[in-house]
Amino acid sequence: MDHVSFTQMKDGTKEDYDFLNRHEIDHTRHTAQRLLTALVDLDKGLSGYKITRLGHSLQSATRAQRDGADTDWIVAALLHDIGDIYAPYNHDEYAATILKPFVREQCTWCVQTHGDFQMVYYGHHLDGADPDKRERHRGHPYFDDCAEFCERWDQASFDPDYDTLPLSDFALLVEQVFARTPYDPAVIRPGARVPLTGA
Repeated sequence: MDHVSFTQMKDGTKEDYDFLNRHEIDHTRHTAQRLLTALVDLDKGLSGYKITRLGHSLQSATRAQRDGADTDWIVAALLHDIGDIYAPYNHDEYAATILKPFVREQCTWCVQTHGDFQMVYYGHHLDGADPDKRERHRGHPYFDDCAEFCERWDQASFDPDYDTLPLSDFALLVEQVFARTPYDPAVIRPGARVPLTGA
């Protein structure tokens, strides 16, 4: 069988859907490689900074790793801006959606809301922007984690002189994370808080 028999999903047979399921399982095994390629594509994205968006992503992950962060934090730091090319108006939500089945809820929430938290650094320079946008999340259990994520790794990672690690140093971590069973409660751990730094 090379392809399904139907032209409308409602007409598919068990054989069709068994065939598609096998293809989907194989396809998902290569998610990490597609993400690593997409990271490289960040070099074609938004310019104007002293480093590229890929450089920023790598620098964020490098800082996380050097702070002793766990795998979830490091991969979240690496992928937090992966939506910049594809979803410039909600890049944070885009990245969080990719991470959500495979990392701790805490990390997903911080990636999802980091755009609001970052406004504190520059919102006062832009007409109509709210520099206090993060305050809408005040009281959330992960509020302080996201504030620290932004302060330590995100807003600080635009330095062309920083000794940033190459993408190859993070490839194995990305592969490990995206090889996890999606939505495994032992990984997602709703409500769990893990420090950003290895204390």
